[in-house]
Amino acid sequence: QVHLVESGGGLVQPGGSLRVSCAASGFTFTDTWMNWYRQAPGKEREWVARISSTGYIIHYADSVKGRFIISRDNAKNTVFLQMNSLKPEDTAIYYCKAWVGSHDYWGQGTQVTVSS
Repeated sequence: QVHLVESGGGLVQPGGSLRVSCAASGFTFTDTWMNWYRQAPGKEREWVARISSTGYIIHYADSVKGRFIISRDNAKNTVFLQMNSLKPEDTAIYYCKAWVGSHDYWGQGTQVTVSS
């Protein structure tokens, strides 16, 4: 059974940093590309970043490029999103997503609030 659990969200001031994590289980993590998405209040869910199974291929949305860093630890079945230079518009629930067996699986999300 695929299981994704995000953690690490919280309240941070503009310009600050935060790292969120996603612990995965129930599938072969080392064979799976992982994605981060976010959903702000009143907006559609948007893709943020993806990382290949080996970690060698990484893509970012233009809105976070140069500020966010996606990484993974295949020994711990965990994917991370390091968020720097945070802006109020980064406020959202952050979700990780895995494509396993022709299905999308999502975690429950972790709230990130950027406010002074």
